Amino acid sequence: MIIIPAIDLKDGQCVRLRQGEMEDATVFSEDPVATAKVWVDAGCKRLHLVDLNGAFAGKPVNHGAVHAIAKEFAGLPIQIGGGIRDLHTIEAYLDAGVQWTIIGTAAVKNPKLVEEACREFEGHIIVGLDARDGLVATEGWAEVSEQRATELAKRFADCGVSSIVYTDIARDGMMQGVNIPATVEMAEASPIPVIASGGVTDLGDVERLLAAGHPGIEGAITGRAIYEGTLDLAEAQRLCDAATQ
Repeated sequence: MIIIPAIDLKDGQCVRLRQGEMEDATVFSEDPVATAKVWVDAGCKRLHLVDLNGAFAGKPVNHGAVHAIAKEFAGLPIQIGGGIRDLHTIEAYLDAGVQWTIIGTAAVKNPKLVEEACREFEGHIIVGLDARDGLVATEGWAEVSEQRATELAKRFADCGVSSIVYTDIARDGMMQGVNIPATVEMAEASPIPVIASGGVTDLGDVERLLAAGHPGIEGAITGRAIYEGTLDLAEAQRLCDAATQ
């Protein structure tokens, strides 16, 4: 399992939100590239970028910062989500050096886009499923659908999706721990590898994810915890590496 630091971009700055509320943002840095360097120097194996403005606008807004990070750390696997609604946007990010693009809202509202993207850009598509009480949320979490996240995951099982980033909205940015039962349920619902997101607070959360022992859980995204110092990124990754030896 890998620990993936998150860089959430709002108005060109690195921020963290609580439960996806744009009005409840904490600015951690005005220099996203410098922030990325902190996590790269700590030994991260992948970066998770989110264009928060883009998620609400339905198109890339902070793509300049994303391109700058990808250029500065060429060769580092990077995944980007937020405002990805068409094949052109996916192609532009991949051309910029990003390894994976995350289709979130569009995966719910236009599932055929996921199928087309997987055919066109094989191995470079991640689906982002954000849920509140198990129900899929869209539009930067502003809307909650009637569709269960696990059912949607099953739909994409044979499309060639690289992984699913599964976020429990109620836990995101709240420092309350990972929803492990829901994450395991997602991993069991589909053969697609799952990346846990939302609530990773300390080393105990990483230990509990590892203890769950589900081979379908390939990683965990962490944001506020590494920015506020309740989780040491390098230590967490060492723990994961030791568990797989």
